[in-house]
Amino acid sequence: MSVLSLEDCRRAFSLAPHVAELGIVPVEVGEGRVTSELRIERRHLQHSGVVHAGVMATMADHTMGFAAQSVAPEGQLVLTAEFKCSLLRGARGERLECEARVLKPGRSLTFTEAEVYAVESGHRSLVIKASATMALAPMPPGVSLRAVP
Repeated sequence: MSVLSLEDCRRAFSLAPHVAELGIVPVEVGEGRVTSELRIERRHLQHSGVVHAGVMATMADHTMGFAAQSVAPEGQLVLTAEFKCSLLRGARGERLECEARVLKPGRSLTFTEAEVYAVESGHRSLVIKASATMALAPMPPGVSLRAVP
């Protein structure tokens, strides 16, 4: 198993251009668990003033992927094989928080789930419930998710 540190996770998030451009950052990492955060900016909004579903889905997917990566065997890379996202309400506020966890790790597939919350004036509202099946594949040569390879 390759438990990732918060520093490892921050480095890995920063190496994913789309995730880094959105501003999604991990804030807590544990065995089979990752919490990420996004400060909501105008560029994240739809025409109606709520956060775009694609932003929140990306946050849930990537955070679940790293929850799975935190328990993956050394030398294995986690890839999303299946993803489901239920949009419960529009998201408004100062930031989004995503809490992802592994439900069942496996040798070839890992099952995960996540919740995304909108935070406004200290109040959290559940905006997305997501689940994903993550596939394990050999880590490509030259790729490292460690902060200090």
